[in-house]
Amino acid sequence: MQRTGKLILAVFASIAGIAPGLHPASAQGVATPGGYQVFITPYLWLSGINATTKTPLPQKPEVNSDVSAIDLLSHLRGVPFMGSAEIRDGPFGFLGDVLHVPVSTTIRTHDVLFQGGKAALNTNTGTALILYRPLEDPLQFADAGIGFRAWGFSMNLNLNAGALPATSVSRTAGWGDPLLAGRYHRELGNGFGLTGYGDVGGFGLGAHVDWQVIGTIDYALNSSINLRLGYRSLNFNYQASDSNLGFNVHMKGPILAGTFRF
Repeated sequence: MQRTGKLILAVFASIAGIAPGLHPASAQGVATPGGYQVFITPYLWLSGINATTKTPLPQKPEVNSDVSAIDLLSHLRGVPFMGSAEIRDGPFGFLGDVLHVPVSTTIRTHDVLFQGGKAALNTNTGTALILYRPLEDPLQFADAGIGFRAWGFSMNLNLNAGALPATSVSRTAGWGDPLLAGRYHRELGNGFGLTGYGDVGGFGLGAHVDWQVIGTIDYALNSSINLRLGYRSLNFNYQASDSNLGFNVHMKGPILAGTFRF
């Protein structure tokens, strides 16, 4: 019991410092069964963002905002933060991920009421999971997990004057979603491997639906460092009890990561 308590404290220390991990594996193949292990994974996610936001404006009840993965860096309004970490003890793991992305994008309107505009988007999310590993051998492992994802999402919208005067609208919401998750890793030989991760949640308790998938090709530089290149898609559809507040957001793009094992 004392050992489990120390493990949980270490998890929260990782979340507060560098953020918890979504898809780490051992830098030399599958992690050795048993024993206390820490994996820290800073990453760069060039995410395109497609967002539909409900507004209280009768003339413009919804607006669409789009930033491509290629344009993400030029649209940043601040410093993004992306990181993950995982702490394992035998077949059990505590895992999490933290993401902060502030971007701005141009709004294009399709009528004469407004002549375009700008939207400032802020995405903040943190994921925490408890994992159990029912399958592990020298070539592969599989994890199943349960947890939650907390969201904070906001949009500051400025519409340029057209037939109607210039208008500004701010939409902000925060909520938490229960999650079910799974992960699978397979060794390919010569230091290469494949990792797939997915989760789904919301179930109408927070968001209507909240899901993501991650797939990476992994390469072990040595016994302590893994490099990862892949693709991530993170999505939610949130509708508040206020019918004038809702977000439908899709974030997707390539991801480059390095996992450090301690």
